[in-house]
Amino acid sequence: MEIQRFILLAGLALVLLLLSQAWFEFEAGYEAATVTSAPGTTVSGLPPGEVPEAPPVEAAVSDTVPTAPGAPAAVAAPAVTEDTVTVTTDLLRVTISTVGGDIRRVALLDYPVSVDTPDDPFLLLRDGAGGDRYIAQSGLIGRGGDYPNHRTRYAAAAADYRLGDADDALEVPLVYTATDGVRHTKVFSFRRDSYRIGITHRIAAAAAPWEGFLYAQFRRTPPEDDGGLGFFGGLPSYTGGVIYTEEERYEKVDFADMQSADLARDVTGGWAAMLQHYFVGAWLPPPDGRHQLYSKVLTSGGANEYTLGYKTLTPLRLSAGGEGVLGTAVFIGPKEQARLRAQGAEGLLLTVDYGWLTPVASPLFWVLERIHRLSGNWGYAIILLTLLIKLLFFPLSAASYKSMARMKKFQPRLKTLRERYGDDKQKLNQEMMQLYKKEKINPLGGCLPILVQIPVFIALYWVLLESVELRQADFIWWLDDLSLPDPYYVLPLLMGGSMVAQQFLNPAPLDPMQKNIMMAMPVVFTVLFLWFPAGLVLYWVVNNILSIAQQWYITRKIVGE
Repeated sequence: MEIQRFILLAGLALVLLLLSQAWFEFEAGYEAATVTSAPGTTVSGLPPGEVPEAPPVEAAVSDTVPTAPGAPAAVAAPAVTEDTVTVTTDLLRVTISTVGGDIRRVALLDYPVSVDTPDDPFLLLRDGAGGDRYIAQSGLIGRGGDYPNHRTRYAAAAADYRLGDADDALEVPLVYTATDGVRHTKVFSFRRDSYRIGITHRIAAAAAPWEGFLYAQFRRTPPEDDGGLGFFGGLPSYTGGVIYTEEERYEKVDFADMQSADLARDVTGGWAAMLQHYFVGAWLPPPDGRHQLYSKVLTSGGANEYTLGYKTLTPLRLSAGGEGVLGTAVFIGPKEQARLRAQGAEGLLLTVDYGWLTPVASPLFWVLERIHRLSGNWGYAIILLTLLIKLLFFPLSAASYKSMARMKKFQPRLKTLRERYGDDKQKLNQEMMQLYKKEKINPLGGCLPILVQIPVFIALYWVLLESVELRQADFIWWLDDLSLPDPYYVLPLLMGGSMVAQQFLNPAPLDPMQKNIMMAMPVVFTVLFLWFPAGLVLYWVVNNILSIAQQWYITRKIVGE
């Protein structure tokens, strides 16, 4: 009995350890110190040409653009005014600055901020006041010459573009003619039902040969919150950078990592992304090209800004009078798994971050998604998936409950032994082992089957936490968003009540301290679950109810023998 309780408490400690570890990882991204980068600072290992710093948010740009090693001294960029171009598709409303062609704002039209404000779309990219910045930048670099980077003033033919009801695609061109006569056209390509934005730099060379590289980067300040994901406003979810390479696969590059050292890694293919709960921005270079993934920390207005992106290592070379293109793509949207698969970027699906339990969690989501297709309701899908998992582990659960039932049946005799040999622990253990052997009771039989199921339960927990498909998913009555806590705390209270009911079916601990701990657990879990997303609590309630029914039936049968 002592061993059984020890293993149960160890399992509980493991779950709490995982939660606390995730919380500390979440907090670590906000502890970076302020640094100052001097104008002209470069990322190590750059090819000929450098990625310049971004222009300030204000409408005028007058800072200095760095130049390549060995090039003439840098000169101050002339002050330019900023206009914006608004692009509206069926899924996106995008604001593009004519300075650099930066993507300054991206509103997700199908994802409101809350269910109570359906006409207020979630802003994934923004260039707000007070240091709240998350933008996408791209441009060209090279030795000397006049290369259009994210400080260059482009000309736009119109200030507003819309994808028509009968159109499947839309192109938005920005034009810049360099001082050496080279004509640059930066074209943004949008498609219906897509969060992918193509960015193509079309170069029409003048009299002299031309050579250049492309870069693309995200630049953001750490958010004050993660869409309401503080410890008591939901559960922690990773916010920060991610890169993917063939050699190292999926790697997190959080704000603290960027603060400690600049990233500069030469790779073939790969991609770079900024993650937050439910949403992702990912630069998707050609999979067969040579690139350098890089990061850098800059300051703007006294606030740290973290840059993560890539640049090409193989230049585009044009002969005199020649024409060519340099292109990239960026995905800016929700982490819908079907859309991530469709991007054709290896490993992009891992941005739906299930952690080390991904091999278990991914199949669980696949089943959950198929059930939702049949039921049309994510709440019902969670209930049915819980039932399927319960059926899958029925033999293990039955063995566990049978062992607990036998322990409960012989609880009076165990209590008598404790009263008789309470002062002689060695003799007490000997007598208990003899009783277990005589009655064919396995004291570990109630624990081991439960421990086997723990990875599945934790994996499902992360599935329900990380799946954007459950964001603002309606269930029944007052539960109109399964990703938020139950506003009336009905589900957490039901969960606590179900834990109390289970304790009446379990053999009572003989040790007073263990008894007090077990009695406090329903209260502790109920308080903790008050802030859990309703979808997670729904799973736990249904699982407990099914467990109670199964355990009650088995206990009644065993005790009646």
